[in-house]
This record gives sequence, structure tokens and C-alpha cells, in this order.
Amino acid sequence: MGPARDTEKQRLEEANTGEKAWRRWGPYVSERQWGTVREDYSAKGDAWAYLPHEAARSHAYRWGEDGLGGFCDDQQNLCLCVALWNGKDPILKERLFGLTNAEGNHGEDVKEIYYYLDATPTYSYARMLYKYPQAAYPYAWLVAENRRRGKQQPEFELIDTGLFDDDEYFDVDIEYAKADVNDILLRITAANRGPQAARLHVLPQVWLRNTWNWFEGANKPSLKAANPSAISVEHETLGSFTVHFDQPRDLLFCDNETNAPKLFGATDVHGYFRVPGARQHKRGESSEGGHQGGRRLRAYGTGGRERSGTGAAQRRSAEPEALRRFRQDLSTAHRRGGCLLCRPAEQHPRRRRPPGAAAGVRRHAVVEAVLLL
Repeated sequence: MGPARDTEKQRLEEANTGEKAWRRWGPYVSERQWGTVREDYSAKGDAWAYLPHEAARSHAYRWGEDGLGGFCDDQQNLCLCVALWNGKDPILKERLFGLTNAEGNHGEDVKEIYYYLDATPTYSYARMLYKYPQAAYPYAWLVAENRRRGKQQPEFELIDTGLFDDDEYFDVDIEYAKADVNDILLRITAANRGPQAARLHVLPQVWLRNTWNWFEGANKPSLKAANPSAISVEHETLGSFTVHFDQPRDLLFCDNETNAPKLFGATDVHGYFRVPGARQHKRGESSEGGHQGGRRLRAYGTGGRERSGTGAAQRRSAEPEALRRFRQDLSTAHRRGGCLLCRPAEQHPRRRRPPGAAAGVRRHAVVEAVLLL
């Protein structure tokens, strides 16, 4: 552990002296931007009702962004996060769900199960664990039951729904590692904890915060498909970057614009809006088609792996420096027994072994979305 601490100490010294901007990128994306006073433009200051969770996926924020396991630059211009779909939810899981002040019997509250497991001071490494049910997420049930309960009753939490009773959920491990200031890897590891095969769609996302609608004549940045597995980013102040996905099934693009037809009934506004349906996304191979001019400002690398089943699977590609170093660090963790995902089933905290499963069985599939900036 000594050399690792020395390396991070060197990064801190370089960051503090201004030699290298190691803190330029980090987990600065909010857990929740919807329902906050930061985005409140209501006539009477009702922030919770003005922009609820239901509207968040169709609304372009002004002052910040939110996402699941998000990572961004320190000005929050370019953002990365993970979106998930179990095939049963009506929407993508791309941000944390919770109750507004009026919906919760004890006020506003997030209704998710997730853990921040590790991070270095410069965010050269950061790790988050998110637990995603395989059954349909009980959005309406959580709202209705908490609204029904009085102040003297306990809150109704996600764990109380019974969705985790038979271990029918995915552990989604989200890790970031830096090989250099602008050389960053996002690694997603999805583990089926249930006794049966289950399908999980994984969509690593990259997008640009909408900073152009608020000022006349503002320059608009762009995301464009550089090839079937890479996206080029052009931003006036941030600069030029390339985001690489590891063998994506497809690249989908959409505008980071408010879906006015859906939210407000507007009939004279058109575009590829932020909705979970692929019908209103532009595919990456059409990057030179009619949808140009730097308007594609949110991109999804679909199914870095779409995994059905409980066996382990891992895919390799040409390894850039960030990925090579990341594998070395991960291998060290494996040798020391420090990888939670590869511990025997009975050693997982608060986790029962599925009925009929052999002791020590390992059930995880690795999804590698290589995002190199």
C-alpha cells in the first residue's frame, strides 16, 4: 500500500502547486437536480412541484446536472454517467428516484439503495455500488404508501417492498480511474445476485450541459460519431476530446433540450428530445446526415454489454494506458482479497446465498465502457 499512497501524494502535490490539474475531473455531478431551488422558475417558489422526478428526463437543466454514478469536469460542461434498464421499467434508470417534500411522510427523501465505496482525494480512483431490482421499479407504490403514512409512522423504503427478498437484483459497480489528468476510464461491472438468469441493458452516457439557450449568440458545442465506437467532443472552453466505448452495440444521440411538446404541449417545437424511447434518438452512423450543426448533445453507448444469465463474462479490447493501469490495480485487489464482487457469496455483506447455489459461486459479468478523454 505504500507505493500507492506515495503516488497519490505526488498527485496532490502536483494539484496543489498547479503543475497538473488532477482535480479537474471528479464525481461532481449531483445525485438530484430535479425538485431543487436551483432549477425553480415557478411563480410561487414551489421548487418541488415545478420540476418533479417525472419531468426530469424531459427537461434540460440550467444550473447543473444529475446522474447515476456521474463524473464531470469542474465546470460541469461535459458529464458522464450510467443508465440502466431491466426491460421492465417504463423509463431508464439514469438518476436517483425520491419523494418531494409533500410526498414523504417525513419530507423529501431518496428511495434507492446505493453506496459510495472508495475514492482518492484527487479522484484518480472512485467507486460506487448501485443495487438495481430485476422487477419493475415501484415508483408509484413508493409515492402512494409514503403519502398515506402519518408523521408518527416509519418511512416506507425500497427495501420494504420485498423486491430484494429473493436476491433478485443486480449489483452495478461503477468505477473511475485516471491514467492522467484527461485520461479517464469508466468501468461498469454488473452482477446478477438472483438465482435465475436476468437481462440488464447498460448504457454509458456522455453529454454536454445546456449552456447555450440562456444567452443570445452563445456558441453551441457538439458531440459527433467519430467512428462506430467513438464520439468526438468539441466545446468552446473545454476543448476537444474523444470518448471511446468498448465495442458498443450502437451509438445513439439526442438533443439536451427541454421536450416542450411533452411537458407544455407545444406544437411548433421539433427535435430529438431527451426521452427513453429510441424513436427520438439519432443513431451514430447518421452523424453526417440531416441532424448536424452541433445539435447532438447527449450520447448513449448502448449495451457495452447486454447480459442475460449468471455466468461470468468479460470482453477485451485494445488496452489504452488508463485501462492497462486499471487492470493492474484491480488484479492487485483480487490478490489481496479486496474485491467485493469476487468474494464468495456468503461473504457479501447483507446478502444471502440464493437457494440451491453452491458456496463460493461467483456471478458477475463485466461491462467495459472505456471512456478516454
